[in-house]
Amino acid sequence: MPPPDPVPFLRKLEPFYATVSAVLVGQRRLVDRLVIGLLTDGHVLLEGVPGLAKTLAVRTVAAALALKFSRIQFTPDLLPADVVGTQIYNPRTGEFSVKQGPVFANVVLADEINRAPAKVQSALLEAMQERQVTIGDRTFELPKPFFVLATQNPIEQEGTYPLPEAQVDRFMLKVLIDYPGKEEELAILDRMGSVDSDTHVSAALQPHDLAELRHAVDVQFVDPKVRGYIVDVVRATRHPAEYGLDLTGLIQCGASPRATVALVRAAKAEAFLKGRGYVTPEDVKTAAPDVLRHRVILSYEAEAEDLKADAVVKRVLDGLPVP
Repeated sequence: MPPPDPVPFLRKLEPFYATVSAVLVGQRRLVDRLVIGLLTDGHVLLEGVPGLAKTLAVRTVAAALALKFSRIQFTPDLLPADVVGTQIYNPRTGEFSVKQGPVFANVVLADEINRAPAKVQSALLEAMQERQVTIGDRTFELPKPFFVLATQNPIEQEGTYPLPEAQVDRFMLKVLIDYPGKEEELAILDRMGSVDSDTHVSAALQPHDLAELRHAVDVQFVDPKVRGYIVDVVRATRHPAEYGLDLTGLIQCGASPRATVALVRAAKAEAFLKGRGYVTPEDVKTAAPDVLRHRVILSYEAEAEDLKADAVVKRVLDGLPVP
């Protein structure tokens, strides 16, 4: 049975994009990546210098989808209870009651996530992976949908804690945000230059619309040859020599099988946003850098050569035959 035509579903996204673009100038690629995360039930890590509208983008997307939004400012003195919640003792009744933390939302912005210590990271890890949190001896399910979007500053490293590989792997995508172009920056100046700039956002979609869109992405057709290509791309980051790639000594650790699952989901969403009901190798190539850049751990030799993960992923994609 062929997959349904994605075009009618895409039309549902048109008012969403119109609502978001009324607030955000440019940043279409960023919004697309956030939409891909939402459509594939995956978390997104954003990396960019301050002032690139990362927080505004997340808040706007959440409002346009009528989802509950919560922002957590990560700091070195943050405690796990500040994220997931805590038990409060009532001296009158002699009982404990649970106060849920800000993680109980549909869209959670973990701002400057690498500023929090390991205990906080592990508390967030359970929420991201299991979609639940434990407070005291009780376990609570998180709302659905549940989407963590984290930001980190690539420049300032003082007072930061590197994210553990296990947690980084839980992010489906890592998106790098660059400065806007000159025309976009002039448009930002026109729109945001006054004190009374209006950034109010009305809901363009409802949660049940998001569920329908997710199903439309899920049923995208992936040919067995394309599936094999996805597996080869990920395996080539672990065993480049098997694929005739000259990356000896550059990769310390390749991408995990979780990357394979993330890559096929992201490629499905890419095809969907382009109005197709099937995935092509080009969709895989488009999605691969965001899926793999944070999962491929480079060796000291690669770092000494100032080689970035993106360059290694590009060499993998360029070196593999396309079905």
